[in-house]
Parts: sequence; structure tokens; C-alpha cells
Amino acid sequence: MKLITAIIKPFKADDVREALSELGVSGMTLTEVKGFGRQKGHTELYRGAEYVIDFLPKVKLEIAVSDELSDQAVEAICKAANSGQIGDGKIFVSNLEQTIRIRTGETGNDAL
Repeated sequence: MKLITAIIKPFKADDVREALSELGVSGMTLTEVKGFGRQKGHTELYRGAEYVIDFLPKVKLEIAVSDELSDQAVEAICKAANSGQIGDGKIFVSNLEQTIRIRTGETGNDAL
């Protein structure tokens, strides 16, 4: 099993959710986060005053998938989240040792 963590632009979240649903991914966790990478934030003008925004709004998606589905899921996220602009995000894939569904006690892939 794999845990896929994707940091993407907020307006791309629905596109990514739809792409993953088409693959059969049954659930995900979405968290609104702030951060920066190479783009290092930007400046904005508000009521005549300039101010720097260091941390940009992003969305963090966490998806647990079977090993067989992980490559397809990563590819779907890449395609759906790509805007061609700086700050499109990153995807992290890590091994998931155990999964347990609390309600039924199912473990492993059955719990996904």
C-alpha cells in the first residue's frame, strides 16, 4: 500500500478528485494549508499599500491506495493538477505499512 500526499493549487482540487474517482479511488483527505516553494510568495497591493505574502494558499491531499493503483493515481494527479504555471505543487509517495478500518476491523487493502 502507498500513501500519496499531493500539495496542489486550491482551484485544481475538484479536477484531481474527479480524476481519482474515475480510477476507483474511494476516499481522500483534503486539508487547506499554506506554504511556499521556488516561487517564494509574492507582493500584493491592498488599499494603496504593498505587502508581501510569504505563504501561499495550497491544498494538501492524502490518498491511501493499493500498490497496483499507485502509479495510475500519481499520473492522474499530475495531469489534473497541471496548470503549466509555477507553483503547481508536489507529490510525495511513501510506503504504508498498515491500514485498519476502525468500524469493522478490516486490515490492509480490505480497509481501503
